[in-house]
Amino acid sequence: MDVCEHEIPEPDSIIAWANWASGELTDGASALAENTELCVQLLSETDMQALNQQYRGKDKSTNVLSFPFESMPGVELPILGDIALCPAVVAREAIEQTKTLHNHWAHMLVHGVLHLRGYDHIDDTDADHMEGLEQAILGRHGVGNPYES
Repeated sequence: MDVCEHEIPEPDSIIAWANWASGELTDGASALAENTELCVQLLSETDMQALNQQYRGKDKSTNVLSFPFESMPGVELPILGDIALCPAVVAREAIEQTKTLHNHWAHMLVHGVLHLRGYDHIDDTDADHMEGLEQAILGRHGVGNPYES
């Protein structure tokens, strides 16, 4: 893994940001159970590119990918899924978008957890809804609108 340590937030921050999106959502979706688990993995650009190619057919690295957990029929487990993040891409985007690294990391974790909860941005209506949720969640914690230029 070719990840620079200065680009990686403290584990407590990662947990906090994931928890922000795990609470009660503004659209009435229920909060996650307190013991719900998810895995956050930090990947190199090469590894992230391989995952993006394999699962999305896009031959480039990306900031975050989410993989919802699917259990066997009739088996209920408190596992939300996996989030893969690429610190190099997140850091580069923060600079390009003139955002603080802290705020961009927070956005990526919230974004990833919302995907695990079933939200998406494939069409404009879904994108508007998901972006609105992200803005509300982040705003409640003092993080500005991630979609403002």
